Amino acid sequence: MREIGVGLIGTGFMGKAHALAYRAARAVLGDVPAARLAVLCDTPAEKSRQMAEQFGFAAATADWRELVASPQVDLVAITTPNRMHREMALAAIAAGKHVHCEKPMGLTLAEATGMAAAARAAGVKTLVGYNYVRNPAYQHARRLIAGGAIGRVVHFRGVVDEDYQADPGLAWTWRARIEEAGLGALGDLGCHLVSLAYGLVGPIDSVVADMQTVYETRPLPDGSGHGRVENEDVASALVRFTGGVAGTLVMSRSAWGRKSRLGFEVHGSEGMICFDQERMNELQLYQNRGAPAEQGFKTILTGPLHEPYGAFCPAPGHQLGFNDLKVIEAGAFLRWIGGGEKASPDFTEALEFEKVIHAIATSARGGRRVEV
Repeated sequence: MREIGVGLIGTGFMGKAHALAYRAARAVLGDVPAARLAVLCDTPAEKSRQMAEQFGFAAATADWRELVASPQVDLVAITTPNRMHREMALAAIAAGKHVHCEKPMGLTLAEATGMAAAARAAGVKTLVGYNYVRNPAYQHARRLIAGGAIGRVVHFRGVVDEDYQADPGLAWTWRARIEEAGLGALGDLGCHLVSLAYGLVGPIDSVVADMQTVYETRPLPDGSGHGRVENEDVASALVRFTGGVAGTLVMSRSAWGRKSRLGFEVHGSEGMICFDQERMNELQLYQNRGAPAEQGFKTILTGPLHEPYGAFCPAPGHQLGFNDLKVIEAGAFLRWIGGGEKASPDFTEALEFEKVIHAIATSARGGRRVEV
């Protein structure tokens, strides 16, 4: 299997996660092409050089266009603030490079639609960073549902809460601007919840929603006053899936105490499955079987039988972490580029998730049910 040259744009939280993932993918998974860490981009130039040395990249630049044009780069990983995704992705696609982009794809639905169309026309491979769907516990939940473990699915409840915007004294940042971030809690968190719901129950047909900006202004970093928060802190929606199942989605970036509560309940005619990302190696299963006095939830701990957990650790209960999910994601993309099975979601598939979050915003603004 040939090496695949990786160009990484951005060195923040997600940039580091991508660097670690591409370095580790073949060592952990084995059956994927080797990733060659070719070029790293950040600004200023000195920071780019420092981070390239730290992450193990062969070259550094402060010009992302130089990275995209480099013949050493086959795959462009985009981990920049949201407003930069579209321009960088389109440039990489035009250069014939494969693209691994963090979510959301674009600030608007029109941007995301154009990105998906460009990728299809160019025939390059794309992947969007929905690493939570890589969790072996989540994939096992999908298998249980498909196998009828809880009977017919009758309802879905999903919630995603974090508290990174819970403090009213927290300084104003680019995340508060629609021109910089696009949607708020919906774009940061809600699309992850939608991706899980799709995999468990199927596409969403319509929504009726509400949203709220909890703190309408925040203090400017330089102390000169307050800046307006233009997007939502909280959103909630009643949803209807294509198969007729009803559900709820609730999202907040201002929920004190919640660090990564990405959870769901799938209710079935014969039981229920529950999951919470803060306990990401556990799955709760209730089945309406046996003597009523002996029924209760069963905790399933992930282990080597829940692939690809065993590639990381041979012992159950030792647990995977967030960055391990990114390794699985990067490995799937490398495998696809190398001629293996398709990795999901690509730009076209991820566009469906963004259609849902924008439908939620449209419904909340207009006070009506919106078709997706």
